[in-house]
Amino acid sequence: MNIVLIGYRCSGKTTVGKILAQDLGRQFVDTDRLVEEKTGLTVHACVSQKGWKHFRQLEGDVVKGVAEVDDLIISTGGGVVMAQENVRNLGKNGWFVWLKAEPSVIRDRMKTEEKPGELRPSLSGKDPLKEIDQLIHERTPFYASTGNHTVDTNGQPPEKVARAIMKAFRDKYPVRGGC
Repeated sequence: MNIVLIGYRCSGKTTVGKILAQDLGRQFVDTDRLVEEKTGLTVHACVSQKGWKHFRQLEGDVVKGVAEVDDLIISTGGGVVMAQENVRNLGKNGWFVWLKAEPSVIRDRMKTEEKPGELRPSLSGKDPLKEIDQLIHERTPFYASTGNHTVDTNGQPPEKVARAIMKAFRDKYPVRGGC
């Protein structure tokens, strides 16, 4: 069973996912990084050169591939839940955890975690920091209906979020073979 981390960009999926992978002795994969490896372009460059539709097609191919592997920790792109095919593929062998964060927290994380001049690409053509409220509002029903478990990451250190996920996962899927 894979643990699939979903949520808006900068909700903590990659950071928490790496901690989970280390603590559970599993392989960590980040679907955005896999798309970057496949294209040789950053997400920003891919979207700028080819558009969101092309990126989403690549993302779907990557998702299909990782969904066929077992015992992964998967960090997904923020929009992965918008495509039902992605949800179906990941759900065949995955337990979804929605990492939830308030728009103000997302904004602060985006400002501090991104390199100057390399802010994550806009999804709507607006300033990425200004589109957060709208997109979180649009995506929340998808995250809520997809997530098997939700963890609020507002003001929580990543280690605490990872422990909460591990506890919930072990409660749902009792330990087998030491994991």
